[in-house]
Amino acid sequence: MSTVTTTITEPMPCIGVVLAGGRSSRMGRDKALLHWNGRPLIEHLIAVLQAAGIHEVKVSGERPDYHGVADPLPHMGPIGGIAGVAATCGDGELLIVPVDMPRLQPALLQRLRDAEPGAGSVRFAGHVLPMRLRLDAHCRDTLHAMIASSDERGRSLRVLQERVGVREVALSADEAAQLIDCNTEETWREVSA
Repeated sequence: MSTVTTTITEPMPCIGVVLAGGRSSRMGRDKALLHWNGRPLIEHLIAVLQAAGIHEVKVSGERPDYHGVADPLPHMGPIGGIAGVAATCGDGELLIVPVDMPRLQPALLQRLRDAEPGAGSVRFAGHVLPMRLRLDAHCRDTLHAMIASSDERGRSLRVLQERVGVREVALSADEAAQLIDCNTEETWREVSA
């Protein structure tokens, strides 16, 4: 009689990340503090991540009221924010959302969280954010190299995704409408109307 042994691998912990460290230069005011349904956008996105089943949520950027994690170097954009949060976490999956995406719904984030297990990163077709990023030694090395690089063009989320491996999830038109980011007053007015 032979015995078959199976190895059960525990799923990696999933940590939500709200990217809220930007300068909001195109908006002209702090996007994280714009009000959406009676509360600041930053609180809305934290709640969306929690409703998607994420128990631990971190905020990137100098946000003392939200226990924000400062970027390791200023003006590095989203890569700096992700690197700052990564330095405070063990290995796991990061479910990363921008602070300026008010229409994002928990069900769509759950699809992203559950899609393509084991992938280096997962994003929706045609969008770099939101994204799921596998935080492991390879990812940490990649983030470190990107921050150390003098090539600013090489510090994009798209480059990070390509370097760690990226898979895409298809979207319906209704789902794509949730991914409008409010970088300008004009877009904010359209989304808020």
